[in-house]
Amino acid sequence: MSSHAKERGKEGDQEMERERNSKREREREREREREREREREREREREREERERERERGREREREREREREREREREREREGVKESEREQERGRERERERERERERERERERERVRERERKRERVRERGGERERERGRREREREREREREREREREGKR
Repeated sequence: MSSHAKERGKEGDQEMERERNSKREREREREREREREREREREREREREERERERERGREREREREREREREREREREREGVKESEREQERGRERERERERERERERERERERVRERERKRERVRERGGERERERGRREREREREREREREREREGKR
């Protein structure tokens, strides 16, 4: 084998070696590219998960606000119930006061009826007294009449 052929053979070997190296390099490059792609995919996945967690936290905050509003409505109903109960008690007390006023009016009417009966009895007694006085006057009148009669009789006897 000539030195020239050896040289060409060596060059050919080097060429093939470079070719293989280049191929391996491209293969490693593609592998790195795929790795970067997988990394970007994982990153997108993490972002999706983060957004989902954020939305979930948002929904949780909304549910919490809704529960708070519900508790507030409950407290409002409670206060309303207390107010209603107080209003009911006040209405009850008002009805009791009204009944008391009615009883007082009834007692007043009763006292008025008693006073009226008393006035009637008084008028009857007064009229009775008048009749009594009238009878007395007539009695005295008759007495004087009899006295005059006896006087005339005595006069006549003389």
